[in-house]
Order: sequence, then C-alpha cells, then structure tokens
Amino acid sequence: MSQCLPKQRPRNSQDSQFPPVSPSIPDADFVRFQRLIENESGIHLPLTKKPLLIGRLSRRLRELRLPGLVEYYEQVIADREECTRMIDCISTNETHFFREPIHFDFLLSRVFPQWIAQASAGERPRTIRIWSAGCSSGEEPYSMAMVLLDHFPPSAGWHIEILATDISTRALARARAGIWPMEKARHIPPQYLKAFMLRGIGEEEGKMKAGPEISGVIRFEHGNILRQAAKSFPQRFDIILCRNVLIYFQPETKARVIESLINHLAPDGHLLVGHSESLNSLTGRVRSIIPTVYVLCSESSGR
Repeated sequence: MSQCLPKQRPRNSQDSQFPPVSPSIPDADFVRFQRLIENESGIHLPLTKKPLLIGRLSRRLRELRLPGLVEYYEQVIADREECTRMIDCISTNETHFFREPIHFDFLLSRVFPQWIAQASAGERPRTIRIWSAGCSSGEEPYSMAMVLLDHFPPSAGWHIEILATDISTRALARARAGIWPMEKARHIPPQYLKAFMLRGIGEEEGKMKAGPEISGVIRFEHGNILRQAAKSFPQRFDIILCRNVLIYFQPETKARVIESLINHLAPDGHLLVGHSESLNSLTGRVRSIIPTVYVLCSESSGR
C-alpha cells in the first residue's frame, strides 16, 4: 500500500481565487467516506482518523479546486478514476527490503531444503510460484526474487514466478520502475546487493535499480485484495505473502480475505502474515508452524 502525504506550498494569487479547503467535516459526512473506503479497499478508518482523511486529501482538493470534502465525495462516487486516486492517497506505505527476518530464516532453514529434496526425488516440479498480496513499492517481491534465484537458479532447471499485486497505482508504478535511493540498500545482504542490484552513475548517482534477473521473474498487477483474492488464478501458490495488510481491516473483512487467499494456496504451501497479525480466530483451515507462518490443515489440503 502507498503513502500520499500532502506537502505544504505557499499560497499565490491563483490559489486565493478558490476557497480554502474545509478544515473539518461533520461526522455524518466522514461516515460516508468511511463506508466508501472500506467497501472499495477493505481499509477501515475509525472516527479518530478524521484528521488523517482531511490531511491526506487536502492536496487533491486543491488540485481539483474544490472547497471541501463534501464536494469531493460527490466527485469520487461519480468518477471511478478519481475513486482510485482517493484510495492511493489514503493508503499507507511502510516497507523495506527483507522485512520480517523471521520469515526468511524459516524459508532458508526449513522450506527451501525440503523443496530441493522433493525435486531431486521427483516429488515436485522445479517451478516455484509466489504471490505478494499488497506488494506496495516492490521491496517485498524483489527481496523474495533475490533469495529464490540464489537458491533455485535457472541453470539448475528451476523456474520462478512471482505475482505482485497492490491496490495503489502509485505504489505499483514505483515497484515496476524498481529504482530506490541507496539508503534503502542497508537492509539488503551484501551478496545480494552485489549480485542483483545496479548502482546508479552520473545523473542517477545515489540510486540503485533492480537488475534484469530479478525484474524478469516478477509480474506486477493492479489488484484489490478484496476482489482479486476471490478470482480464480490458473495455478496455486507455494507461498502467499499478505504481510501488514490485515491490520487495516475489520474482523469480518479479514476473515473473508484470508479464506480467499487460502483457496489459492498449494497443498504444501505457506501463508505468511505480518508480525502483529494472527489468523487463530479467523479460520480453522490453517495451522501455525511458527508465529505468522501458516500451512493448510490436513483436511483442507485433501491429505
């Protein structure tokens, strides 16, 4: 998910021709936004988030020359593209490379050796499919691509497919570009930084870019997890990452999303959620291996 914080700018003569953005809206009008946003994205904004809503949308109101959020609401419900822009603005992006180290440690120590042994015994194909649901600006799927390509190289017959989806078009644009300031590199292990990232030179000095090897295994798609999770993909996924997304949902929405994600999990696949998230009260179809890592229960996997 992406963060769209308004930037202050000095007022000029052109700005003064239009009324200032309303500093507040009645609770009843906020509830209309609350319901619309939750229906479109699953994100629940409690009444205490009214200042956040006003702050996140202020710049958009100035751009459209609208006096307040009441008028903006009418435009949003009449224009699907504007509704998408609104979701972009209220969404939050907070991510970095190799976030949730416990997940990578678990994969390296327990899952990857099992996959290699199974493939060597002819018990599984040498294709690995990953879904990063709520991929934000791309650090998560690119991190997975580095680890997978390091342990399952194409030269050994392995094929990696990573689907990365997010509701924010702005976040996806940054993810597809695959360019970050060099300070983002501090979370990338040195061997991966050297092998998979390109360092900017000249006008691009101070930046890094995802190399073609990792970019080539990721497919980015615009997707609303409330609806995309429910549609049928032609394949099941060995790993589904839905990390630090569920915290924005109400319990009923969480349960609906999780059930849909589980339907796209391979029988021996793993579902990974964020460090502050738990599925224990949401579904009985998966069991926890370690905190935030789940697999299908035997009856759900058909075994």
